[in-house]
Amino acid sequence: MNRPPHRPLSLDGLRAFEAVARLLSFSAAAEELHLTQPAVSRQIKSLEEELGAALFHRATRRVDLTSAGQALLRVVAPALARIDTSVRQIRMSRSREMVSVTTFPSMASLWLMPRLTDFERSHPGADIRIAATDRLIETDDFELDVALRHCRPEKAPAGSERLFPELLTPVIGAALHQAIARGEAPPLATPADLAQHTLIEMDDGTPPAIALGWGAWLGAEQLGHLAPRRWITLNFTHQQVQAALAGHGVALARLALVHEMLARGDLVEPFGPAHRQPVPWLYWLVPLAGAGEPPRPEVQAFMAWVRAQAVLTRVAIGDVPDAETEALPD
Repeated sequence: MNRPPHRPLSLDGLRAFEAVARLLSFSAAAEELHLTQPAVSRQIKSLEEELGAALFHRATRRVDLTSAGQALLRVVAPALARIDTSVRQIRMSRSREMVSVTTFPSMASLWLMPRLTDFERSHPGADIRIAATDRLIETDDFELDVALRHCRPEKAPAGSERLFPELLTPVIGAALHQAIARGEAPPLATPADLAQHTLIEMDDGTPPAIALGWGAWLGAEQLGHLAPRRWITLNFTHQQVQAALAGHGVALARLALVHEMLARGDLVEPFGPAHRQPVPWLYWLVPLAGAGEPPRPEVQAFMAWVRAQAVLTRVAIGDVPDAETEALPD
């Protein structure tokens, strides 16, 4: 069974291997694949000969993966899943318009989804697929058309377009604001008053969580020593905002993602615009079309819509040249 280590592996049998490994049964895999059990056994045997290693421990009524089988499954299972996803999208794209977008969960929840009805109204035939993840994606990922990302300029992928900057501002929910006004909660007139309140913090274990957290904001306000009444720590920015809306304390919000809530009065800036702090992170639009391949019309339309919405956001947070206001979308 020895084979040269550089010899390419034939892909025949990988589907059968994945089914047997997942179901731990040759007969169940054969039924799922609409093959006979001997046919599945032959494919697995051929694959083992190609690899030069056994993939399964075979017993009378039991099948278990060997260490080699476990190692192969870790690679094969996600690869087959991606292939299946791509095939579905290719088949769907032959008859339907499709825009696949990746972004991080908080931008999806706080910025993209509240605005998406506007795009759907003008493009009723386009299906939208949103993959909300904090995992950095490859810019040549065939399954995706557009990425909306958040990073420092030196970390932005090639071809990225600046959407809007990051400004941090403390916010509270309307109910807490009213309770403070009635004297039913401690005052919150100056940043030093935060010591009497609960601070809602984001901590997802990433460097931005530190640079965009309360520690940095308080340090810039010469309050690095301040200890709040208590902390509430959450994983995502949108959870911070939800906690503030529910009246649990003071969140350090990202202005670009919450300015509409501030305009409606759902959230309140207790210290006003004067205590907004800029940080060197920006929001980006990243086209993901294949090299030399122009985006499909619906993808071009979506990116144009994102750009127009970004102009509105920049105007709302005070980050727009005068010339740009002359071309605001209707």
